[in-house]
Amino acid sequence: GSELLALDKDGLKMIGVKRAGSICLLFEEIKQLKQASQDTATLIEYSPYCFGKMLDYLRLKRLHTLGLIDEPALPEVCESQKKRFEKVVKYYFPGTCSKFIFG
Repeated sequence: GSELLALDKDGLKMIGVKRAGSICLLFEEIKQLKQASQDTATLIEYSPYCFGKMLDYLRLKRLHTLGLIDEPALPEVCESQKKRFEKVVKYYFPGTCSKFIFG
């Protein structure tokens, strides 16, 4: 993965690629992989319900900082999703940062 993307022409020589043509072809392919990896979206594997609650709250907080709305209430999460919601928030806001969402 990232080690391959970090290779340059000298790195290719160090791993045993000797032919100049092969080095040039591999280096060009590595550059294309770097570009392709920057154009991809990151998959978020969490409950859409919980992630949506967190995202909605952050959007409301932003609108509040712009003076467009009153201070938003903390997110209300249904009982069956509370543990999952806490897990999502603690993942994206580790440590004391999670207090921003939990209050």
